[in-house]
Formats: sequence, C-alpha cells, structure tokens
Amino acid sequence: MYALITGASSGIGREMARELARRNYDLIIVARRKDRLIELKNELEGKYGNNIIVMDSDLSKPEHCVSLYKACKDYPIRIVINNAGFGKAGAFTDLSLEDELSMIQTNVSAVMLLTKLFARHMKQGRILNVSSIAAFYPTPMMSTYGASKSYVLSLSRSVNYEMKKLHKNVRVSVLCPGPVQTEFNSVAGADMDLASISAKTCAKVAISGLLKGQEVIVPGLQTKLMRYLSKIAPDFISLPLEYHIQSKKLSR
Repeated sequence: MYALITGASSGIGREMARELARRNYDLIIVARRKDRLIELKNELEGKYGNNIIVMDSDLSKPEHCVSLYKACKDYPIRIVINNAGFGKAGAFTDLSLEDELSMIQTNVSAVMLLTKLFARHMKQGRILNVSSIAAFYPTPMMSTYGASKSYVLSLSRSVNYEMKKLHKNVRVSVLCPGPVQTEFNSVAGADMDLASISAKTCAKVAISGLLKGQEVIVPGLQTKLMRYLSKIAPDFISLPLEYHIQSKKLSR
C-alpha cells in the first residue's frame, strides 16, 4: 500500500513520512526541493526497506497538481496527505500580492484539486488535509493564511460527510495544529511565542487520528484549549486579542 504526502521535504510532512514508513507503508513523497526528498528517500529505504518514490513539483500551479494525480493514480494509494502549504504574516495591505496569490494556490486550490481527484478515484482509503488552529477564528495580520486554513477545515468536514452519505469507503480528516517546531516561522516572517510541540509529536498524533478515522485532529492540550476558547469567545474579544498576538510576533 502507498501513501502520498505533499510538502514532505521538511517539518510535519517529513515526520509523517517517517511515521508511515515505520508502519510499513510505501511512499510517494512530493515537494519542490528534490535534494531533500532524495535525502529522506535514502534514510527511509535504508532504515525500513520501503519503496520510496520521489516527485518534485510546485503545487502552486494547478497543472502540476493534475500532473501529480495522473502520475500517481495507478499506484495502490490508500492514504493521501495534503500537507504542502505556507503562511505570511503582516498587514493585509502591505503583504506582496504575488506571495498571497501563491499562498491561496498552494493552501486552497491544490488541496481542493488533489482532494477532488483522489476522492473520485479511490475505491477505499483516507485523505488528510493539513489546516491550522487559525482555521477556527479570524486572524488579523495573517488574514489570508487564516482564511485559507478555514477553507481547508470546512472543505474537509463537508467532503467527509458527503463520502459517508454516498456510502463510499473514503474518509477525509483534517489536522489543525497550533505552533509546531518547523520552518513555518521563518517563511511566515513571524516569531511564535506560544509553546510549540515537535513536528514528530504532531505527526504521530496526526497519523494515529487519521488511521482511527478521526475527522478533526487537534494535537496538544494547549491547542485543544485554543479551539475551545474559539467557540466561546465573542469577536469583540477574540479579534483584538488575535491582532495583538500577531503584531507582537512581527515586532520581534
């Protein structure tokens, strides 16, 4: 059985590849940085003996998503993990239009495309889309990023319900982590001051939840608390608080 993982060259994606290889899955690992994928391939094949296929692709381009699907659809894929994504922090009017459009293409369009194509194609299996705790409330100073992750959360839950009603043996889960020790901060241009969990811990929780069929996976006690607070805090409290938190990150 194969698992397809996008954004596998670093962070949570790389750790999910390690966790699935440990569980005896063959892998198709995808990212833009082919050299890092080859390093991961050599590590996992040497340690576990799995078959690891490397595919370098820029998923901000819709045609690359379609090409990836066509290259993978004949493999016996049982797990698809849409992990590729990034964020940018700053005032909405200041951030680069090009960067934000690329973010939408990667965080939203690629996730929708690959979820649709594989949900149509798979006879059975599981899809995991990576969102964020930011999906549960507005995030001033990371407006586009938060909105993109809200889309991923809503899409995943809706499609999962449709799969159940259609009696199709495909389940869609969504991972909503809080701060994780990855390259995200440097790419986003922000410094998180909240306690972070390791990418390895996040990946273990994610894969365990996925295989159990858990719909919304929130790793870490602090993140679970943040999700709970998002349900009860009114906007006149949550919006200024989130603005203060994000602005403080930028000031450092």
